[in-house]
Formats: sequence, C-alpha cells, structure tokens
Amino acid sequence: MPATPERERWKVVAALIVGYVGIYLCRKNLSTALPLLQEEFHKSKAELGFIASVSTLTYAIGKVVLGPIIDGTGGRRGFLTVMFLVAALGAAGAFSPSLTALTVLYAANRLFGAGGWPSMMKLVPTWFPPARTGWVTAILSLSYVAGGALASALASGVLAAGGGWRAVMGFPSLVLLVIALGCAVVVRPGSLVQADATRVTTRDPGALIALLLRPQFIIICLLSLTLTLVRETFNTWSVDFLHSIQSGERSVATAALGSTAFDLAGFVSILAMGFAWDRTPPAMRRWLLASLLFLLTLILLVLPDVASVGGAILIGAVGLVVYGPYSLLAGALAVSAGGPRLAATASGVIDAIGYGAGFLSGVALGKLLDIGGYALGFRCLAGVALVSAFLALGLAEDKPA
Repeated sequence: MPATPERERWKVVAALIVGYVGIYLCRKNLSTALPLLQEEFHKSKAELGFIASVSTLTYAIGKVVLGPIIDGTGGRRGFLTVMFLVAALGAAGAFSPSLTALTVLYAANRLFGAGGWPSMMKLVPTWFPPARTGWVTAILSLSYVAGGALASALASGVLAAGGGWRAVMGFPSLVLLVIALGCAVVVRPGSLVQADATRVTTRDPGALIALLLRPQFIIICLLSLTLTLVRETFNTWSVDFLHSIQSGERSVATAALGSTAFDLAGFVSILAMGFAWDRTPPAMRRWLLASLLFLLTLILLVLPDVASVGGAILIGAVGLVVYGPYSLLAGALAVSAGGPRLAATASGVIDAIGYGAGFLSGVALGKLLDIGGYALGFRCLAGVALVSAFLALGLAEDKPA
C-alpha cells in the first residue's frame, strides 16, 4: 500500500459514517411521523404506507441510475452532492401543505439519497486493499445502523420537546447541512487505485453486462430482495407495532425509543459479521449466512405473540440476526464483485433490487396489517426469511468483474 498514514484512511471512514448518519436522519424520521400523520390526515395504514412504498421505489430507481454516474464521476463528488440535496428536500418536506406534497418531496429525498452508499463503496477500493474490505465495509455499515437509531432518538426528542410531525420531518435537515459542510473538508479519494482506473463504466458496457449475468451476483441480488423486505418492514412499522401492543396509556415517543433496539442490536451483528467474514473459509460462508436466516425465521414466527416488553427485546433479536447478512450484500460482496471500476454500480444494483421488494413493506404489508394485524404480517415475513436461508446455501465465492 502507498505510505498513506493509517489515521488519514480512518479519518475519511469516520467522515463517511457521520455523513451517512446525517442522510439517515432525514430518512427514518418518517417512521416516527407515521402515527402523527395518521391522526392529522385520518388515513389508514395502507394509505400512509403508500408514502413509504413510493419513496422506496424512487430509492431503488436512484440506485440504478446514480450508481453508474458515480462510477463515472467519482465517490467524493457523489457523496457531497447527495448530502446537500437531501438536506434541501428534507427541509422542504417540513412545509408540505398536504400529504400528497409530502409524498412527492419525501420520494425525491429518497431518490437522491440513494447515491450515498454507492459513493462510499466507490471510495473504499481507493483507500483499502481487498483483504480488508470485509472489515472496512462492516465499519461503514454501522452508519446506517447508527443513523436509524439516532433518527428515532432525535425524533423522540423532538416530540418530547413539543414538536409535531413538521418538526420531526424538518429539524434533521439542519443537522445534515452542518455535517455536509464538514465532510466537504475531510472526504477525498485515496491513492491506492488511480482515479482514471476507476472511471470506465460508461465506456465499457461489456463489463457491466458480465457482472449482471454472473450466477453468484444474481443470488446476491435475490438475497437483497428478501432481506431488504424484512429490514424495511421493521424500519417502517416497528414504532407502530410497539405502539399497538402497549398496555395502559400509549406513547408514540416510548414506542419510538423502544424501536431503537432493532438498530442497536444491528451494531453487534454487523461488526461480528465483518470480523468473521474475512476469517471464514469461502466454502463455509454460505452456512454461516443460512444458519442466521433460519434463526430469523423462528424469531419472526413468535414475535406477534409477545407482550410490550418482549416485543422490544425480540425486535432487537431480529436486528441481531438480519443486519449482519444484509450488510454484506451491497458492501463487501458488491465491492468484491464489481471491483474498483464497478463498485458503485454493483452496490446500486444490489440495493435497487432489494428496495424494489422494500416497496412491498409499505402498501402490501400495510394491507396485510389492516386485514390480519401483525400476526399475519410477521408470519408472512417468516416465510420470506426461510426462502432467504435456502438462497444463502447457493452462495459461493465470487470473482470481480
């Protein structure tokens, strides 16, 4: 490796983590706002779920469109542009005169926010060699876990201070703006890979086609589809679920705080997986993933029958077993499959397919909840987790494009 001080590499990693946390503050605040929006606009869960579904769809579109653009222009430029656009759109959403306007602005927020993670993956090969990709991407993955937890905690604090849904949706934009200004100073490409060698996507469509047709890449995409459905369901509905099973006087702020167990447990899961992945023989990695996903199936089967305290604990258990496998897909596996040239594109495609399924976590799951409550919804998710476990058994070691 070039004689770049180790502290310089980790300084950039730290800035990327803080930046992506900021993007999440303007994303997961919708989960806390949903019960408040239902009260103000008198809408059903399925109707409110439409916001989550439309925004997830635009997020998936953004992954496909922005990935190749970032591969062509560079990770730093993409990351900074994303942060400033998300901050502006989040602030605009707080002044929405109607639910329709909020839907449009939040969907645009997610569209441009989709470029954040591919930009980070584009920067990884410029700073770290392949042997360290598993651990580094695991560290970076903590950004969306921390972002989810801090977004819920921040929204809970805004509510406790007397703010309404407009404050919940708008205040995080101010925080992100400050973070973006700091990242503009710290974030830059490394020297491990020459910049020109990483910007050939649009000139080499054959490499992109080869990537998309590779059998192992297809399996990764299918796993992204199923695991994102599970993750987005808990991102969207965990506060409402905990609110629904509370005994006595119900509190949205308490439910929002309890939902942070999902993301906090994800910290442990991601770090453990990042540590284990680089040290597990390639032939055994599929068994590691499958065992976690079989356990996820069992947890989802019993989750609907628990009391309020047990609900928060089991939501944490879901985060413990789903975040590790999920973090590999658009992280270490994407960087490995795409290499320096196609890292952003591979990450974007994997995420896009996943968030196409995440579209179902809004409208479709909302309809299931209206019909059969969380008992029906979580048991359907258990079936999805079981399919994921069998898909994982077909995963083998992959080679870069």
